[in-house]
Amino acid sequence: MMKKLVVLGMGVCVALAFASCKSSESAYKKAYEKAKQQELAEPQVEAPVEVTPVVTAPVETKKAVDNAAGVRQEKVTVVSGADGLKDYSVVCGSFGLKANAEGLKDFLDKEGYNATIAFNAETAMYRVIVNTFADRASAAQARDAFKAKYPNRKDFQGAWLLYRIY
Repeated sequence: MMKKLVVLGMGVCVALAFASCKSSESAYKKAYEKAKQQELAEPQVEAPVEVTPVVTAPVETKKAVDNAAGVRQEKVTVVSGADGLKDYSVVCGSFGLKANAEGLKDFLDKEGYNATIAFNAETAMYRVIVNTFADRASAAQARDAFKAKYPNRKDFQGAWLLYRIY
């Protein structure tokens, strides 16, 4: 008799377990379908997005740039190398750290140049100068020749002219 009660009790528990699973499943299904119906019933209106136009103002810089000739005007002081800078110089590198500028100067000196490092206090940048000239045409020609000599050096392809302001 005891075995029959245990088997009957287990059967009732199993039946309740299946009944409770089914009822929770159907409750979930009903809630999902109700939410879906509400979603479909509500008109889908997107709120208009306000777009504020961006107006770019011209940026004023203290150093003048002659874009046609690629010339920048800067006040620089020589910190390494010969202090014989003329009006126009060919700059092949700019660095925030003097040690990096010294490394490039050493490379250029080994290549046969007499490189100079000039410091621009306004921008806190060290300019590595490869050559210096009294006129812009000679400096531009030297810059182009320098770029042509090192076609695979992307950093040297950005060489530019510096007009020294006193």
